[in-house]
Amino acid sequence: MVRALATHLDRPLTGAALRELLASADLSGSGAEALLAGRGVPRDELLRALAEVHGRPFVEYGEDVTGPRDVLRRIDREALKRDLWFPLSVRDGAAKVIAWNPAAVGDEVEKALAVSRIEWVVALPSDIVRIVENNQDVNPGFPRAAGRTPLAKVRNFFALRRSRYACIRTSLARGRTGLALLRTGLSFVTIAVVLFRVLGARPLGVFEVVLSAAGSFMIVEGLRWYLPTRSTARRPLDFDLTAPTGGTTVLEAIRGDGDDPIFSRSGRVPGAVELREGWNRLSPVMRRRFLASDRTDLAEERTYLASLRTKMARGRTGLAFTRTGIAFVGVGTGLLRTHEFTTRAWPLFDAALLAVGAAMMLEGFLVYFRDRHAGAKGHESVRRATEAPSIWEAVLPPRFEERLLLDGVSRALPVALTHDPGIWGTTGLALERTVLADGRCVMARLRTVMARSRTGLAFVRTGMMICAMAGGLLVYFGRSSAPWAVLYALLLVAGALLVADGLWWHLPAERSRRQLPYCYCDVEIPIPDYGRPARAWAKAVFSHDDA
Repeated sequence: MVRALATHLDRPLTGAALRELLASADLSGSGAEALLAGRGVPRDELLRALAEVHGRPFVEYGEDVTGPRDVLRRIDREALKRDLWFPLSVRDGAAKVIAWNPAAVGDEVEKALAVSRIEWVVALPSDIVRIVENNQDVNPGFPRAAGRTPLAKVRNFFALRRSRYACIRTSLARGRTGLALLRTGLSFVTIAVVLFRVLGARPLGVFEVVLSAAGSFMIVEGLRWYLPTRSTARRPLDFDLTAPTGGTTVLEAIRGDGDDPIFSRSGRVPGAVELREGWNRLSPVMRRRFLASDRTDLAEERTYLASLRTKMARGRTGLAFTRTGIAFVGVGTGLLRTHEFTTRAWPLFDAALLAVGAAMMLEGFLVYFRDRHAGAKGHESVRRATEAPSIWEAVLPPRFEERLLLDGVSRALPVALTHDPGIWGTTGLALERTVLADGRCVMARLRTVMARSRTGLAFVRTGMMICAMAGGLLVYFGRSSAPWAVLYALLLVAGALLVADGLWWHLPAERSRRQLPYCYCDVEIPIPDYGRPARAWAKAVFSHDDA
């Protein structure tokens, strides 16, 4: 075999010589192509010799070489790459098929396509593999999950999950509003009870009755708003973020228990890094495939941030429940310790208020501790994403020009006069969509930072409320009872710690908020028209005041 190849180097490769080489070495497929190419056999000679061996025309890879979708849908495309054939057309019992070795796959093709006549076209193994991958809508070497349609399906899953998180946050906001209404009603009832216990029954007691009735209505209405939130808040909110790799790995949905898929990222595809780094040498379709992968990574980040914001909203709801409990505890403690207008019937009522408030405080703090980690994760995720390179790193002109030189040889852009401008226009629109997705991620990061800030302020409000309650009781009742004084002191310390914790959440979030890009002025957005120069594009102007 080696001697035969050495002889070939002095003369062109013919069909007979190729047949002899393949027979003597029992080579087929990509192994033969790689061996002959490694020995210096020009590609055009190999193609002509292959056509001569089989007496058929040859074809090379091109993005316009496509097969019938209805046929490809029922054929295992991985098997096509393994057996090295591809259907070009199937009609009326006849088919046109590309193959490396028609004689070896003839029976298999007739059975798979259910035809009796086949018109054969030959091609090199590497070309057949790329043709199959192009019809799979994946770049060379990538699995089927890297196609734009499977990636769009993954993005739809992410969008559905973000919508679910938004519904949960809306329900939690309703619950917090109900708790605010409940606290307001409690203050009405407290005023009515204090007036009645101080002044007793009298002709003007109708005021206390009205106040008590209004407060009771608010308490019942607040509970009606809050109680449905309890079941909503128990839904699982965990979402694990994988590490984006610039499109060199594939994010796919794997069906898990129930209707919700779990998401997994493949290992790094061999050669994908070099393929991505050679952005200027990629065809428009190959670029769109990478951009689709980038949009999927950005959608995953937005979904992860949405899950963290939902957890922080759940933590704020827990703190609102805690504040409501603090109000019950403060009222119950104050009434219980005020002996001047206490009768035998009232201490039970006061103790019940205190017990209910303590239970609410405990449950609220449990929710707070469960979701406390979400703020730290959100802050770290935003920091990493802000420091990471953006989508423009791969396509900005300065970096782009640097990559036009490879091994000291200038390489022109893969643009020919025969290329359809619409192909490049579609790629430009894909880049626009990816840039817009990157912008949505920036806004999602900003919302996450502001959610952390709001959660920190909720900590501060809760801590201040605890301090106000404990301080007020301590000042009013003094240190006449040592156990009560110790309890008030411990509550003051706990409130101060909660205030400090809230400031630790709020202040870094404020710094990040000032650094993230957003504006208060009018916004001009160009409307792309890739058939005209960029300076001729129209612009849409959005006024901040109108928004």
